[in-house]
Amino acid sequence: MAIGSNTDQMMSDINVTPFVDVMLVLLIIFMVTAPMMTQGVEVTLPQATSEPLPSQDEQLMVTIARDKTIFVNEQPVIFASLSDKVRSLVAGRTDRPVYLRADEGIPYGDVIRVMSRIKDAGVAHVGMVTVPLSSADEKDDLK
Repeated sequence: MAIGSNTDQMMSDINVTPFVDVMLVLLIIFMVTAPMMTQGVEVTLPQATSEPLPSQDEQLMVTIARDKTIFVNEQPVIFASLSDKVRSLVAGRTDRPVYLRADEGIPYGDVIRVMSRIKDAGVAHVGMVTVPLSSADEKDDLK
């Protein structure tokens, strides 16, 4: 007969091994899926030979997609309310530049109309976003 031995006692320690395993699996899943979650408006930009502008922290970007949908910082807006939306985002800082991205298939007149609406909002500087021209594409297509 053993005196003082009680083997029917419950263990009160928490087993953290399954918790750590689940956290590591979730970490791997998030690391793999995070790069695939980038969102934006798909636009084929025209190419031009120019130097890139220095980047700023907050850029106000107006985008015209191939289907002529207008986006302000990835938020769709209608053409009639574009001036009001830009005016509210600029909020008195007319020296803040606005960058215009337009798909290369958009007619020039539509780009100018959007640019005019941005200027009507009181923006002093409107920049055009392009893709650098590769050396193979530097042939003279304009006649």
